[in-house]
Amino acid sequence: MDIILKQDIPNLGYKNDIVVVKNGYARNYLIPNGMAIIANETNRKILAEDVRQQAFKEEKIKNEALTIATALEGLSLRIAAKAGTSGKIFGSVNSVQIANAIKEARNVDIDRKRIVMNDSIKEIGTYKAKIKLHKDVQIEIEFEVYAE
Repeated sequence: MDIILKQDIPNLGYKNDIVVVKNGYARNYLIPNGMAIIANETNRKILAEDVRQQAFKEEKIKNEALTIATALEGLSLRIAAKAGTSGKIFGSVNSVQIANAIKEARNVDIDRKRIVMNDSIKEIGTYKAKIKLHKDVQIEIEFEVYAE
């Protein structure tokens, strides 16, 4: 029996895949639990339209991410932190401070969860952070931490 998967199922397929399974597996488990629907002509047309719309939305999101990436390209930030005489910072610099610095510099809102730093920043110096705007679009920015 041909079915259309409504969610990812291990060892069977991914969402929106059309797969062939035994009749009993489809009728007794997959379809009643809402994991799949029968792949008749109507459902195939609906699937094709959904996939087309999803591709359009995905392309739009990716283009927005590319626009933000070009706006942030070449950006060098300076972040002030309270520090002792030895260069150690009281506390640490985190992604919230980087997001706020980007907002001030280029007026672009970046979610703090998209900013990835290799390690915690507890000293004055120059560091790099990676911003994951989309699964295919990532940009690396350089920032300097200096003492107030």
